[in-house]
Amino acid sequence: MSSVFDKPSPWQRIKPALTGFDAPLLAVVVLLGAAGLMTMYSAGFDAGSRFVDHARNMALALGVAFVVAQVSPQTLMKFAVPLYAVGVALLVAVAVMGVTKKGATRWLNVGVVIQPSEILKIAMPLMLAWWFQRREGQRRATDFVIALVLLAVPVGLIVKQPDLGTAILVLSAGLYVIFFAGLSWRLIVPVLVVGALAITAIVVSEERICQPEVKWPLLRDYQKNRVCTLLDPTTDPLGKGFHIIQGMIAIGSGGVDGKGFMKGTQTHLEFIPERTTDFIFAAFSEEFGLIGGLSLITGFIFLIGRGLMIAADAPTVFTRLLAGAITLSFFTYAFVNMGMVSGILPVVGVPLPFISYGGTAMVTLGLGLGILMSIAKSRRLIQS
Repeated sequence: MSSVFDKPSPWQRIKPALTGFDAPLLAVVVLLGAAGLMTMYSAGFDAGSRFVDHARNMALALGVAFVVAQVSPQTLMKFAVPLYAVGVALLVAVAVMGVTKKGATRWLNVGVVIQPSEILKIAMPLMLAWWFQRREGQRRATDFVIALVLLAVPVGLIVKQPDLGTAILVLSAGLYVIFFAGLSWRLIVPVLVVGALAITAIVVSEERICQPEVKWPLLRDYQKNRVCTLLDPTTDPLGKGFHIIQGMIAIGSGGVDGKGFMKGTQTHLEFIPERTTDFIFAAFSEEFGLIGGLSLITGFIFLIGRGLMIAADAPTVFTRLLAGAITLSFFTYAFVNMGMVSGILPVVGVPLPFISYGGTAMVTLGLGLGILMSIAKSRRLIQS
C-alpha cells in the first residue's frame, strides 16, 4: 500500500503539464512545420544557415506555445491591459526615436533591436476580449465605439511607420473580436458594399487612376503602385510586376504533381524573389504542384476549423472571443500570403504561418498557438 508521504514519480510530476493538450491542433501545426522545413531546405539552398535557423525558430515557437499553454486564461486576462499599454507606448517611441531601414521606421533599439508592432498582434485581441468580458450583459453601442478607438490607435501608428502588412493583421484581429462580440450586420453590410463599389471603381477606371500624376487619398505612392501592379503586372514586368509574375509562373509550372523536391527551376535559378519568406508558397507549389498546394490549404483549413471548435466550446466570453480572433488571424495570414503570391491580392509583407522564415513572426504564431492550447486545456479541466 502506498503512503500519502510517498514521493511522486517524475512522470507524476510532469503529467499535469502534459495533460489536456489538444492533440489534433498540435498535430496539424507539426505537419505544417514539417512542410515548412522541407521547403526551406530547398528554397534556402544558397542562404547558408537559413534551414538550421528556421528549425531553431520552429522549436522556439513550439517551446513558447508549451509554456503559454500552462498559463490559465484567467491569468492571461490579467496581462491584457498592461500588454496593450506597453505595446502602444513602444509604438509611440518608434514614431519619436525609431530605427529607420529602407525608408520605414518600424524598429526600436533598446539594447537589442525590436519591432513593437509584433506585440500588438497578440495584445490587440487580448485587450478587446478583456473589454467585452467586462461589458458582458450590458453592452451598448458606445462599447463598440470604444473598442474601435482602442483598435484605431495602434493601427494608425503602425500604418504611419509604414507597415501595411502588420497593420492588416492587427486590424483584422481586432475586427474579429468586435464581430464575435455581436456587432450588428446593419453596420457591417454597408461597409462591405462600399468596399465592393470602391474595388469595382478601381478596376473599371484602372488606366486613368493609375497614371503617375494621379494621387490616391490615404495611400502613399508605393502602396498605390502595388494595387495598380496587381491589376496589370505586365505594365512593368522587370520592375514592380516582377514579384507577381514570377510567383504565378512558379505556381503554374508546378503542374498537377510538381517538379519534385529540390527540382524547382524558378526556385533554384533564383527567379522567385523572397522565396524563403513572403513567396515561399510559390517555391512549395513549384516543387509539389497542385496536389501539394491543395494539401497545404487543407492543413490550414483543418487548423482554422479546429481553432473555431475550441472557440465554440470555450467557457467564458473572454476565451470565446480570444480563441475566435486568434484562429481567424491564422486564416488572415494564410489567405493574404497565398493571395498575394498567386496574384489576387497586392504584395504586402505577410508570412505564411509555420512555413515562412522569420524569428519574430514565428514566436508570435507560437504565442497564438499557446493561447489556443491554454483555452482548450482549461475547457478539458472544467469538464473533468
